[in-house]
Amino acid sequence: MNFEQINLHLEAYKEHDQILDAAKFLIHSFELEHENFAGFGFREELSPNSMLLTAEGELGGPQKVMIPRNLFDFDLNLVLNMVAHEMLHVRQKAPGQVVEDKNEREFQAYYEMLFHKVFPQVPEVSDFHKKFFGNKALEYYRRMGEGSELQNKYAEGKTEIEHLINSLS
Repeated sequence: MNFEQINLHLEAYKEHDQILDAAKFLIHSFELEHENFAGFGFREELSPNSMLLTAEGELGGPQKVMIPRNLFDFDLNLVLNMVAHEMLHVRQKAPGQVVEDKNEREFQAYYEMLFHKVFPQVPEVSDFHKKFFGNKALEYYRRMGEGSELQNKYAEGKTEIEHLINSLS
């Protein structure tokens, strides 16, 4: 993947205020698309230095990913990981593939941001963000309930995340 080319395309979209088109270009370029994806829409910006993306729609129904207009003001690797996180939610909420438990969905999505098993073409983020995403995954793991069936299912992933976080300290 030629990041220089990708950045040039994104800058051109940004110059013409075509943020939704830029986001579509991004998911196509990095093979993040899914048939349950209902498109992008805008959500309110939190602040100039933070972003929030969400996948919205009923479980088992099409999902729209809501992005802030300032999405492409951030580091491309971070943006790609954030978009991939939401595109994983699009898959998790697809008919026949629904992951019912929110804690499980979030754990899977944060795990993906660290290890890129579903979307191997998505680049890594900074160590700072790896720690942040790892800690978020562990938070959702804890919310699954001590000794629960879900925790047992993801015990190996939890250990991988802990090793990653410890290796960055």
